[in-house]
Amino acid sequence: MSPRVRRRNPTVEPIEAIEPTEAVPSGEVGPLESAPIVPAPVVPETGVPATRLRISRRKKDEPKAHFQEFKVAVDPGATVLDALLEIRRSQDPSLVVRHSCIHASCGTCGIRVNGRESLACDTPLASLPPGKPLKVEPLAGQRLVADLATDMVDFYARFEAAGMPQVRAVGPADARAAAAPAGPSALDSVHALSRFENCIECGLCLSACPISRANQDFIGPAALAAAARVVAEPRGVDLGPVLALAAEPDSVWGCHSAMECSAVCPAGVEPAMALFELRRRVAADGLKRLLRRGAGRDRGSGSLPGTRGDAV
Repeated sequence: MSPRVRRRNPTVEPIEAIEPTEAVPSGEVGPLESAPIVPAPVVPETGVPATRLRISRRKKDEPKAHFQEFKVAVDPGATVLDALLEIRRSQDPSLVVRHSCIHASCGTCGIRVNGRESLACDTPLASLPPGKPLKVEPLAGQRLVADLATDMVDFYARFEAAGMPQVRAVGPADARAAAAPAGPSALDSVHALSRFENCIECGLCLSACPISRANQDFIGPAALAAAARVVAEPRGVDLGPVLALAAEPDSVWGCHSAMECSAVCPAGVEPAMALFELRRRVAADGLKRLLRRGAGRDRGSGSLPGTRGDAV
């Protein structure tokens, strides 16, 4: 497998020495409805209608999450991330929010808004039901760092298990092409060394998947879509371990076709369709192995090819 690329560390505000030591069960990641609600701070009059947000709060030393309600005045075209950052600036700088690119490319600001997985920077406030407070929670099924930030280490480990190459293996010819002067083929050289799929690794599909919430051993739609990409174009990867992983009970056969992963995907990757294609490949590969074993038993029965085993 090609070496893993070094990831740019996403921005987590504020920077706190919080190191999760154990996975938080999916039932505890989302705050309980019966949890107390902290009163919202007073917002100065600005003439702009205030938006109410009920935000899940939990630090490392707290036994469970609770909601805290805020009122914030932002422009009509603002996003959920704009509102969260305004709360940090003007009301509570201890609110932990992870973000980076602010244009739906990096996937680091994944959260749940009104129970639905989405990117905070790509969710306009105007697209949400007016008049009611927005319920903002962290993604489900992942280790909680604090408040709305989750640790993606387990999510990334699933990609490695699926054999997903991060960059194309570079041979001598590729290295010479990349070092060549700029010209008509320069863009092709760059593409030859870059990632090939559209997944931004935001984790929304894993949070939305009902199987992943019920079964933590299920590898998840993103990793299976990555495995399908490897099978479609191996790029030198041995497909044996990848197909063996996909054939395990908690892999392609664990999916119940809820299609929630494709519904929440912000990049249009359609992980559910990739999973179905991988399932067909696994079934075909299993049938071929079965036929080969059957042919091997026939050859080992003692009869010579072209004879009926009659005594000479």
